[in-house]
Amino acid sequence: MTKVDAHDLRTNETDDRGRIYLGTEYANKRVTVAVVDVESDRPNEDELAAAYREASESTAELAEQWDETSNEAWDGLDE
Repeated sequence: MTKVDAHDLRTNETDDRGRIYLGTEYANKRVTVAVVDVESDRPNEDELAAAYREASESTAELAEQWDETSNEAWDGLDE
């Protein structure tokens, strides 16, 4: 088994196609790369679903409040 020195670990960003640039010091060499951890800058599907539900509920509450306010305003015009 290959041993890895903690000083050799690096964190890099991938491009839009999932590729990573290792650097010119690895040019024309055979390298072994291990993916240790992956972070995404996008929310996962559960987070998106929860945000959508919350927005939907907020929208319904705002619509109800607007109906009440609008009705009060129209009633005030009739007086």
